[in-house]
Amino acid sequence: MKRLLKKVMALCLAACAITPLSAKSHTETQLDSLIANHKLIFFGDGENPHADSVRSLITNFYYDQFRHFQDPAAPYFLFMSKNSDLAMGIGGVVRMRGWCDWGGSVNSSAFAPYLIPIPSDPTHDKDLGTTPAGTSLFFRVLGRNKTLGNYQLFIQAQFSGYDNRDFKLKKAYAIINDWTIGYATSTFSDPGAEPPTVDANGSNVSMDQTAVLVRWMRDFKSHWRVAASVETPAMSLDTDGTSTAARSQYLPNIAALIQYKWGFQQHVQLAGIMRSLPYRDLINQKNHNTIGWGLQLSTVLHPLPQLTFYGISCYGKGFASYSGDMLMGKYDMVGDPERPGRLYAPAAFSLMAGLQYNFSPTVFASATFGHSRYLPSKAVSPDDYKYGQFMCANLFWNLTPRIQIGGEFDLGRRQNFNHEHRWARRLNAMVQFSF
Repeated sequence: MKRLLKKVMALCLAACAITPLSAKSHTETQLDSLIANHKLIFFGDGENPHADSVRSLITNFYYDQFRHFQDPAAPYFLFMSKNSDLAMGIGGVVRMRGWCDWGGSVNSSAFAPYLIPIPSDPTHDKDLGTTPAGTSLFFRVLGRNKTLGNYQLFIQAQFSGYDNRDFKLKKAYAIINDWTIGYATSTFSDPGAEPPTVDANGSNVSMDQTAVLVRWMRDFKSHWRVAASVETPAMSLDTDGTSTAARSQYLPNIAALIQYKWGFQQHVQLAGIMRSLPYRDLINQKNHNTIGWGLQLSTVLHPLPQLTFYGISCYGKGFASYSGDMLMGKYDMVGDPERPGRLYAPAAFSLMAGLQYNFSPTVFASATFGHSRYLPSKAVSPDDYKYGQFMCANLFWNLTPRIQIGGEFDLGRRQNFNHEHRWARRLNAMVQFSF
């Protein structure tokens, strides 16, 4: 496994060496048109601020370390002070998705190999569905203050609760200079390295967990970025209530990252997490605490102006609840069959690669492959999940800077330890309007 991670790192560094620094990518051109597509309302006395100051402040809406492809664009209407020290916007996205499954169905609006039923369910072999999940509203304030320096406030909620229609909080945080406090994307993630998908779940390797956290992040010498955070813990243990039981968590998760960045939204990043996993042995009446950990190597780069490469590789023990496919099970800690009353943290590995090709700044296609594997060191049930594979190909068209349509073909496979496996297929369609 270490040898594989070294090879992935070598490939990332080699790609960095051949990536052109001066050519403007099509994704950057498309973003330029989006940045220019705003209605500005100035308040206060004096003349309107200089155009460069306005653009600099609006650009901060998009250049976000933890921005995901499916996150909404900056609001069309922006309220800005005359000195351009404060900008406020209320925006959102109306998103509708529809899907059709055949030749194997995933009984969910999100396409995930883990959910493929084995054996097949004859009552659910085909499926047709729609969902407004992902429709969201947000409020953001960006400002500069002589005492506080640069600061930002952000609140986002979306319709993805019960039956994909209830309104629930997604993010709520404040950033003051290098510090982030609130409910935000975990430091152990890299949403920018995840390729675009129509499906809300993304690939089976996607990691964009959200937690209440305190994070410090700083740039050094223009190319380097480091961050560290303490995050509210959450765990998923396979306890039975008879021989083992979960205990309340009393230590925060510790996450950190180091990133080398260059050009437009291009970087190589190494992130890590360490977490406490407490449980109780009910047979021997003893408390135990296991340390879980994970490492993630990720990258996004533009080898050619019209081409974008995405890559993520993860390995660790006791971190499965952060992984796209395996978070649907209880794999942070599982029972030790050789020692009744004891749990252990099994290993897990995942690898994802994606390519995006821009035919023009407004039309692009992408293809993604993801592999997620469960690596227990003890005997498991024959019908337990062993690995999942995810493949998709899609096409997006930005009719205007704020109206986008997309279509996608998804293919997934689940393999169990007893060698039984099944495939599932899905056609996805999406239309969205950002405002």
